[in-house]
Amino acid sequence: MLLILRLLRKIIGWVDFILFTVLMYVLSWLPWPGKHPVARMFNAWCRAFVRALDVDLRVHQKNRVRLPDRFILIANHPSAFEDIGIPAVFDVVSLAKLQVKDWFVVGRISRAAGTLFVDRDDPASRHQAIDTMAAAVNAGQNIALYPEGGCKGRRLFTEFKSGAFEVSIRTGIPILPVFLHYEAQDDFEWQPPYTLPQKIWHMMTAKNNRANFYVYDILDPKDYADRHAMKAAAYEKFSRWNAQYLE
Repeated sequence: MLLILRLLRKIIGWVDFILFTVLMYVLSWLPWPGKHPVARMFNAWCRAFVRALDVDLRVHQKNRVRLPDRFILIANHPSAFEDIGIPAVFDVVSLAKLQVKDWFVVGRISRAAGTLFVDRDDPASRHQAIDTMAAAVNAGQNIALYPEGGCKGRRLFTEFKSGAFEVSIRTGIPILPVFLHYEAQDDFEWQPPYTLPQKIWHMMTAKNNRANFYVYDILDPKDYADRHAMKAAAYEKFSRWNAQYLE
């Protein structure tokens, strides 16, 4: 009976998501002064995608003080799921790899939603992305990015990139660290040789569909001498959480 109910929930979720996606795609072609309607609905679209995948997304507030209204969210990046999971929970504009622009349907919607893009292999593009992120933050937007510099798997990569911390130091907006843990790690972790469609199927069919997003206290840029000190402090925290949740 539970399997039938879960299957029915998935069918309803996919019908809802497909119809929502068609609407978003059509709207993405419309010119619009000011904030585009796709950007206004993007968080709701991400939540529809989460429901279609039937992922049990849980947010655990480990923060001791109330979170600020404005922040730069950073997270580890073991899976493709967080690209929709983070905006489903947090009101953020994401920084994504440049190739996402060319993804079928999703690329068009992402551009209209205001997603920021970077060519990770191009130093000039990475430098421009820092200026773009700083401008977005100064304009009042919250942004989300993955300081490992890509989808690196369940274990924390050897170092963080400096971009998020440079933007924080430059703008005075704090870093909000969120540690991501998928209980069915093999089903969610995106590593070769699997393609994105294959990993989506793995997520949908995972027997354990729990995704845990652990939210911690902010890192205030006023507490650090420079971006390097801030980056080192953030990496130390993520290393500790990596050991706590994955060992």
